[in-house]
Amino acid sequence: MEVFLLILRLALAAVFGVAGIAKLFDPAGSEKAFGDFGLPKAIAKPMVYLLPAFELAVAGSLLFISTSWFGAIGSAAMFVIFTGGMLYQMAKGNAPNCHCFGQIHSEPVGVTSVGRNVLLIILAVFLVFQGQAGQGLSLVNSNQDVMQFVIGLAVVVLLLAAVLFLKKISEQQTQIMRRIELMELIAREGGHVEREDMGHPNDGMPIGGIVPDFELPDLDGNTISLADLKADKRAVLFFFVSPTCNPCKALLPEFNEWQKQLAGKIDFVFLSNGDAEDNREKFGGDRERLILLQIAREITDLLRAKWTPTALLMDADGRVASHAAAGDTAIRELVGKLLTENPDEEFSYFTTSNSPSHARIKIGETVPEVSVADVYGTQIGSDYFKGKPTLVTFWSTTCPYCVNMLDDLRTWDESKGADAPNLIVFSDGDQESLKKLGLKSPVVLDDGHKTASGFGMLGTPSAVLVNEDGKFVTETAVGAVDIWSLIGKRK
Repeated sequence: MEVFLLILRLALAAVFGVAGIAKLFDPAGSEKAFGDFGLPKAIAKPMVYLLPAFELAVAGSLLFISTSWFGAIGSAAMFVIFTGGMLYQMAKGNAPNCHCFGQIHSEPVGVTSVGRNVLLIILAVFLVFQGQAGQGLSLVNSNQDVMQFVIGLAVVVLLLAAVLFLKKISEQQTQIMRRIELMELIAREGGHVEREDMGHPNDGMPIGGIVPDFELPDLDGNTISLADLKADKRAVLFFFVSPTCNPCKALLPEFNEWQKQLAGKIDFVFLSNGDAEDNREKFGGDRERLILLQIAREITDLLRAKWTPTALLMDADGRVASHAAAGDTAIRELVGKLLTENPDEEFSYFTTSNSPSHARIKIGETVPEVSVADVYGTQIGSDYFKGKPTLVTFWSTTCPYCVNMLDDLRTWDESKGADAPNLIVFSDGDQESLKKLGLKSPVVLDDGHKTASGFGMLGTPSAVLVNEDGKFVTETAVGAVDIWSLIGKRK
């Protein structure tokens, strides 16, 4: 038992030690995480250093039997506070990154992170109940055989943590080296890269969203519409390029090879800017390569693929079938999957390693069993999601983004035609406040988002589209723009 208690103390010490050190190496990430959890900036800034300092103090106290009991109390209290914050955010429909282990490991708050914390609470409370005099063996115990085992185990744990940390540093160093190589290439060729108002490279349309209609001229001045691109009933791979983008030019030989390999299966369309001559000079005058010219990055803004080079797949029905693949590595990864897993008549979607880490994709799965009543007492079961597509929306009466979207949602709900999807809204709040939303479609009180969680909810407002067979056909869309994209409505 005493050996077990010592191992337990060392395990908790390792958790807090790694967490504290990792946070100290990433103060910017810690400050962002505090902000995402709702702490005011005035409190978040000092907490960037106070929290890791306290974590390291707890880790140190757990190493010695004279202070271990106090460390166990501190660790249990911290895990309870962390878990309470996670549950509060989940209840509000949010999923901020926990940033528990800094840059080593960070994930959106969810069942996994709460479950991990509950387990750690149990271990810490178990240690507390052993009392101040029952904290197990001392690190300076005379039993050398036991101590050699324990110290060896501790060394293995610390080495594992060090390997994970070094792996993270190595990945960041690789990214830095790629950026340096890009800067050298640009410096040699006299080019430049525009990155004003760019946002994150992965912030594209949700998978399953409908690509908005557009018309653009090709290099010869002919107008090409989205309907023209869909006429062949083939998937289309959009490449966002620019005549000033040197990485785009570097990919040109691969573009040519990929286009040959996927000929007749997937059409390639290049979306660029600038004038026709600059694009011919940069990308060649090959008439088999369709290059469409944007005037003011209008399609880039529509599809939110603002980095060059970026690739985005549209299926034969005009739905987004991949996350935005930004950069040469992600593009190669996406095309590699297309070469081996070419889309068929059923909806297929593709992700890459730089896809959003929070993405919860249930496409193809059947909706969970549901038995609820709307705010007027009408019973709703799983059959509601069959026979016609349904836009399943997740709401919160305290969410300002929901309030801003309400007028548009109410207008669409009142005026949508017979071909439009059904609508159902799951929300927190109370019966009277939900009745005041003024929606014709069912509104269901869903305290704690218990039902909505089975639909892959990521926050509020968010939505997912279910087809007439009761199966998910899109990933969860968060925010008004992405929600409307699921049904092809421009905000």
